[in-house]
Amino acid sequence: MVRKEPEYIELNEYHEDHDQNLTRRSSDRKWTNLTNSQIQLVLLRLGVLEDETFDQSFVPEDIHIGKEPQFMLTKIDELSIEDSISIVRDALVEHNGDVNYLADDYKLLERLIRLIPREDEQFEISDIEVDKEEEEEEVHTRGHINHKLYLRIIDWNLQIRLEAALIHYHSPYPEIRAITEPYDDPTIPIETFRVYVISLVWTCIGSVINNFFVHRMPGIGLSSHTMQVLFLPCGKLWERYMPHKTFRIFGYSIELNPGPWTYKEMMLATIIYSCSSGTPYSVYNIFVMKLERFYNLKWVTYTFQVLLSISTQFLGFGFALLMKKVCVYPSKAIWPTILPTIALNRALMKAEENNPVYGWKISQYTFFYVVCIGSFFYNWIPSYFFTALSQLNWPTWFSPNSIHLVNVTGTFVGLGLNPWPTFDWNIFDAAGCLTIPFYTYANHYIGSMLAFFIILIVYYTNNYWTAYLPINSNRLFNNKGEVFNVHDLLDENNMFDNEKYQKVGPPYFTAANLVLYGAFFCLYPFAIVYHFTTEWESMKSSFHNVWVTLRDSVKSGKSHDQFGRYSNDPHCKMMAQYEDVPDWWFLSILIVSTSFAIFCVSLYPTETPIWGIFCTMLINFIFLVPITSIASVTGFSFGLNVLVELIIGYTIPNSGIALITLKSYGYNIDTQASNYITDQKLAHYAKIPPRAIFRGQLISTLLNVIIALFVSNWQIDNIPDICDRMQKDKLSCPGANTYFYSSIQYGEIGPAKVFGGLYPVLKWCFLLGVILVIPCVWFKNHGPQLLRRYFQPTIIIGGFLDYAPYNLSYFTGGLYVSYLFMYHIKNNYILWWEKYNYILTSALSAGVAFSALLIFFTTEYITDELNWWGNNITKSGIEGGNGQRSWLNAKNAPNGYFGLREGSFP
Repeated sequence: MVRKEPEYIELNEYHEDHDQNLTRRSSDRKWTNLTNSQIQLVLLRLGVLEDETFDQSFVPEDIHIGKEPQFMLTKIDELSIEDSISIVRDALVEHNGDVNYLADDYKLLERLIRLIPREDEQFEISDIEVDKEEEEEEVHTRGHINHKLYLRIIDWNLQIRLEAALIHYHSPYPEIRAITEPYDDPTIPIETFRVYVISLVWTCIGSVINNFFVHRMPGIGLSSHTMQVLFLPCGKLWERYMPHKTFRIFGYSIELNPGPWTYKEMMLATIIYSCSSGTPYSVYNIFVMKLERFYNLKWVTYTFQVLLSISTQFLGFGFALLMKKVCVYPSKAIWPTILPTIALNRALMKAEENNPVYGWKISQYTFFYVVCIGSFFYNWIPSYFFTALSQLNWPTWFSPNSIHLVNVTGTFVGLGLNPWPTFDWNIFDAAGCLTIPFYTYANHYIGSMLAFFIILIVYYTNNYWTAYLPINSNRLFNNKGEVFNVHDLLDENNMFDNEKYQKVGPPYFTAANLVLYGAFFCLYPFAIVYHFTTEWESMKSSFHNVWVTLRDSVKSGKSHDQFGRYSNDPHCKMMAQYEDVPDWWFLSILIVSTSFAIFCVSLYPTETPIWGIFCTMLINFIFLVPITSIASVTGFSFGLNVLVELIIGYTIPNSGIALITLKSYGYNIDTQASNYITDQKLAHYAKIPPRAIFRGQLISTLLNVIIALFVSNWQIDNIPDICDRMQKDKLSCPGANTYFYSSIQYGEIGPAKVFGGLYPVLKWCFLLGVILVIPCVWFKNHGPQLLRRYFQPTIIIGGFLDYAPYNLSYFTGGLYVSYLFMYHIKNNYILWWEKYNYILTSALSAGVAFSALLIFFTTEYITDELNWWGNNITKSGIEGGNGQRSWLNAKNAPNGYFGLREGSFP
């Protein structure tokens, strides 16, 4: 027997109450035959009740039991023991090793199966053998009770059905249960006229803002979370003031005001807007091609920009057809990064539902606005009045001109080792600390720390002359330690000139950039081999599903990919009532966008052969499954830009223009496919028809492309010193600079020279990636159980990519927040976490976005910054660009320059 605790009813008392209530039914309660005590246990498991104790006088009619708890109570009542056992057993197999499945919940399922009574006996409470680990897990602090109570088996017959019902009718993940409903109403208005009007108007506004600030470091943008706050009053005003009239356009009947603004309408509007929340990747092409500080090409017309942008943005739509059964239908593909969006939608639209948890009675709606307003006003402090609190490089203040101190702790030019680097939420949340699982964040940070030490070793051993350069920069430098000028090795036609090259010499990587590229070269083979080795059955099934989808599409052009046919996920079954997107829609976009790509490289001097387009498409096809599969489970993703750079650099040597042209396709195809699939999963959780998503995304993406091109060309023509490191409005273009300098090293110079004579060590990183699979697989299979469960070596290697130009200071603060909310609170105060966590991150981010935009247009863009110590101290000494930024001085090197000797350049 489990020893009695003050907060619990003793087990025999529970069953006495259970027996006494077998015949005590409420005449008003028609939706379940469960007893009062059983209902109380279910409601505690669902988080409906605040009271942590079993109260024998509990009567369900004394509280409001909403539609969702009633639905689950009914399903629990209807489930048979045999079906429940089968569901739980299948879940144990399916979720074995699933890092997103709560370990305590999985152990509960194992205990329930282990305690199945034999056929010849009736289950009695005395049959329960309480595990020692269960005894040890008993908690005496009141705050833990709701989380731990359901882990104790006090009514096996009920609890086996309860857990099975959660899996079969809702979701096995608390993250999903917190933001979705286990039922759907297909009659709710969704794809209405007002949805398109409201969402597309805000898409225009958001596109202007997001594309304008994408070149800022750190960036500012209006996220989907922020937009939902604006969609709600717009929808409510439309609902109240627009007349209830119907008009016809092209034979379609359109209702001007269909009634109350619904949560499905707001979710569809959010998904439509999300296409404008990201800048088209081709914008970097335009900046690098047109800006005088870069290639300064005069033939980059608007027609070329349109062909390039539309083809790069829409090729991914065609590829998305292949991934629905891999990354949308499976319940394991939870896509952690999208959950705050749904949580906020639910909080805003269902403010009346407010079940207190752990004494917190504030509603999600009120909580959002309180936090958002607080974040809005607070952000003025680190962003304007006291900017030192934002990028808090306080260790460098002790000796601002010490190159070694700055190298280790500097925020702007160093590696950012700082125990408390910021008080700015925009930096705290640089890696999604309240969004991605803690194990993902922790693995990522471990990789960042390993990279930190490796960079220091490379630098202070002067490996490959890195000590003559800044330690952490994404720029390239010549052999005199100056920023490399690409025009020093191009002729009047912007073609590579070998004679000039032999005089100037090759460009050189900084230590951080060298380690970063080595990590990229290691990551690609490692990710493929490791995930095929450890998840062979899953990968084999994924590729089979892709092949079946492709085959059926080519045969008939119809959709054979119906939701309920391929998955037992309850949300798939609910979505089966909506028409899926026909395969020929995707294939048509694929054909049109491919044609645009061919026109782009054929009609303009991009130095790019047509076969290059199909080569990049093939590369993306090969990596599509593993990249999206990893992202759908962990929230971690990586692009193919560096891999494409190498392949194109070898096949089309000495052409930076060809490299950046094909790089835009090589990176953006899988990225756009992933974006579409992400929104499809968002619609999956919210029960939005797939065809509505397809139409909305198509229109919004096209609108975003047009606006992005307008904004980019305006910035190039009108903003002085744009993309300069010290640009006064922080428009230093970290992305465009990386884009440009990689085109020099792997395009104009070429990987043959880089690997052959300049950095031969880099080519061995591919082999290192394959070799590392062996110890990682061994540890995953034989290491300590707790560690191997959360061990994600792909993400660890991904942490090496956090440098040049970023550093540890952008991720350290987020680690503390992630541990607190995504681990400690999630594991010990799960009900609070389910109710408030995603609302918290949405509110903080929304407040920062509104505040930052207002600050920019009312202060930074119009007037000078406040000139006082709190705003000047962070940029004193080397961090502010004063003095020598490298350990060694190139002037003191042999013959006044470092690196390879003249006459021996590769």
